[in-house]
Amino acid sequence: MANNPELRILSLLASATEIVCALGFRDQLVGRSHECDYPKGIEKLPSTTVPKIDVGASSREIDDQIKSVLRDADPIDALGVYGVRVDVLRDLNPTHIVTQTQCEVCAVSLRDVEAAVSKVADVEPKIVSLQPNSLEDVWGDLMRVANSFGAQERGYELVAELQERMTAINEATAELKDQPSVAAIEWVDPMMAAGNWMPTLIKMAGGRNLFGSAGAHSPWMTFEELRIADPDVILIAPCGFDIDRTRDDVQILESKSGWSDLRAVKAGRVYVADGNQYFNRPGPRLAETLEILAETLYPGRFDFGHKGLAWDAAYSASP
Repeated sequence: MANNPELRILSLLASATEIVCALGFRDQLVGRSHECDYPKGIEKLPSTTVPKIDVGASSREIDDQIKSVLRDADPIDALGVYGVRVDVLRDLNPTHIVTQTQCEVCAVSLRDVEAAVSKVADVEPKIVSLQPNSLEDVWGDLMRVANSFGAQERGYELVAELQERMTAINEATAELKDQPSVAAIEWVDPMMAAGNWMPTLIKMAGGRNLFGSAGAHSPWMTFEELRIADPDVILIAPCGFDIDRTRDDVQILESKSGWSDLRAVKAGRVYVADGNQYFNRPGPRLAETLEILAETLYPGRFDFGHKGLAWDAAYSASP
């Protein structure tokens, strides 16, 4: 079924693209979103979405732009911060479109997709909408995609493979003593903690999550709350940012009164991570995200080879 030439798949979500490829349908992908950049070579496919904001702006400016777009959006015509290129959609003529309803900030919204499809009379694709609020939802979404392509058995196999890898880490950390408290920061200015699947992954990696609840959207937080919690480990992985871009935002935290007094800063346990490729992509590479967490929480015990590539110390003196 993975070689079915009749399938013409358009993925409008980076994690969905990774799911489609992991299931064996890379050759059936005909288009992607502007954020789809993995596996390697996928960026050669036509891009069907465009951002309505300046993604190169500062964290505060990006947040302001997003709030402005969502506030001023036409509730009938478009809701999200990304637009769909109707001309490209018409040319691709997909049989399936994989999108999401989880977050209007993360990718093009379902309403935008439906509105774009309605403008193209000869395009009648099956729309597969994902909503990964928790780790369990990610497995459910993976099966939803597999089932839509008639590949249920491959879906079961892939879920089992990923769960086996992650369970091995969970079992290895479950009995460790003195588990560190962790503050996972998903956005720096204004501050937002990591929610959804991240609290679950932190627990599986042997950490005590301080902010955000499993299965719930990422909550806003304040520096004062971070200061009072005084975590053992601070992990900074902003949504959409790589390591280098994340390092720029560390300076914002350094400017806060009391930052240098935090336990994690003094101990050299502040880390920057690639939130774009791993932490904020609810797909197959959440298994690698768990490995990264295990490496950062227990640097002397776990080494999966991700240091320097997917995460690094915020300061050179960190372990």
